[in-house]
Amino acid sequence: MITKKMYKIITFILSFNIFLTFNLYSNERDFEIWLKNFKVKAVETGISSTVVDDVLFNAKFLPKVIEYDRYQPEFYEDTFTYIRKRTSKKKLNDGLRLYKKEKLIIDKVENEFDVEKELLLALMGIETNFGKYLGKMDIVSSLATLSFDKRRSEFFTAELLILLNLVDKKIIKKDILFGSWAGAFGNFQFMPRTIRNYAIDFNQNNIIELKKTEDSFASAANYLKTIGWKKNNPCFLKINLKDNIPKKYLNSSARDIKNKKKVNFFEKYILNFKDLNINKNLKAAIIIPDKDIIPGSKTYSPAYLIFENYEKILNWNRSLRFALAVCTLKESFENEI
Repeated sequence: MITKKMYKIITFILSFNIFLTFNLYSNERDFEIWLKNFKVKAVETGISSTVVDDVLFNAKFLPKVIEYDRYQPEFYEDTFTYIRKRTSKKKLNDGLRLYKKEKLIIDKVENEFDVEKELLLALMGIETNFGKYLGKMDIVSSLATLSFDKRRSEFFTAELLILLNLVDKKIIKKDILFGSWAGAFGNFQFMPRTIRNYAIDFNQNNIIELKKTEDSFASAANYLKTIGWKKNNPCFLKINLKDNIPKKYLNSSARDIKNKKKVNFFEKYILNFKDLNINKNLKAAIIIPDKDIIPGSKTYSPAYLIFENYEKILNWNRSLRFALAVCTLKESFENEI
């Protein structure tokens, strides 16, 4: 016998499923209209109509991509959990095995670009687990879906246009465009704009292969060198803050790091200042990465002094936790290589 309460629950479930089905149908219909208009816009920018039609022929609206975009680990995991997951002993050992196998190439890249091999290994380890998780999403459909979506439409529209240009200029081939849900590609998860600006054919075989060690490591190193990474300079230091620090010195967003001062300036606000093994004349800022993300988190813990190199990692991925994890894993490799 169906009770009144059970009837209400069943009615709600059916209504919700109808809503989801209608919403999906509506999005797919609107996406097709958007795609038709986008193709016209792409051709107007100078991209071959043949390439536009060919590359976008099977482009589809992917609801999962919208779901992933709304639920990224950078937005919900506390700092300790995020770093622990990405800097495990297993990840360290996997990276050491890769380095042993590709030592000649990786050392050559380090020497030519003046970017530490430990940093490159850390980035690859966190981005794709050393090439094991390159992503199987259709990049074209992913970028089209995110371009159609209103949250970051302008950014992803530009990325999709760049991708079409890369195919049009025969820099990359359309049949290898499978990667992350956000449209990133290869061992270091380059977005189309990054491929255009920094990817290089290091082994000079007339094709950029970002799933191969030579081109991917060299392209990542070229990117880091170009944006100003300084070899052997510090990344961050963990600190214990006093309660008297003015809030204006506390950064909880990766978008705009404010109030950078010489390390000496912060002495009166740091409990473990005397233990910091660092040039006290270097410029630094303070971050408290859990403040705006983890409900009920303490304002002052965890806290870190961050330096110029740390901000270069933010250029790679605008996440306070990502940069902390990369620099942590980099340090682990330094202790082993």
